[in-house]
Amino acid sequence: MSTAQLDIVGADITTLAVDAVVNAANRALAGGGGVDGAIHRAAGPSLAAQCRELRTTQLPDGLPTGDAVATDAGDLPCHWVIHTVGPIWSGTVHDEQLLASCYTRSLTLAEDLGAHSVAFPTISAGVYGCPMDVATRIAVRACGTFASNVVARVLLVAFSDDAARGYRAAFAEVR
Repeated sequence: MSTAQLDIVGADITTLAVDAVVNAANRALAGGGGVDGAIHRAAGPSLAAQCRELRTTQLPDGLPTGDAVATDAGDLPCHWVIHTVGPIWSGTVHDEQLLASCYTRSLTLAEDLGAHSVAFPTISAGVYGCPMDVATRIAVRACGTFASNVVARVLLVAFSDDAARGYRAAFAEVR
């Protein structure tokens, strides 16, 4: 087992040709604002249909915070969308554990799917209120310590200059 190559990229996550894109979803898997809405729009109606099916079968109470579930990618240039729900930030240790779980559960699911490359947004850093430095530090630590024989490359997609700075600072801390 080895850890995946971890890279920071400034890109539109919906355009990346990776095996799996992670969606910072809401519990209802209903699309919404930010990266969640962008992924749903770019994937087309089949993604929403798959999410509705999950809600009526496996997840009648919604996707729990810190967990992950996968769908096909619809019109996106990847194979799968892995949906995960980050915590609405209150600053507790429990929030940090849930946020780290978003990354590790998503990577475990990616491994189960056979995904070699995975792209992550900065989970919980938008409307969910997690400070950027905390969100990027947790992402780098969780992804940087995940060992896999399948997942070889993890992209941390910086949606802003602030996110890119946060990722670079987190990289400097762990190296």
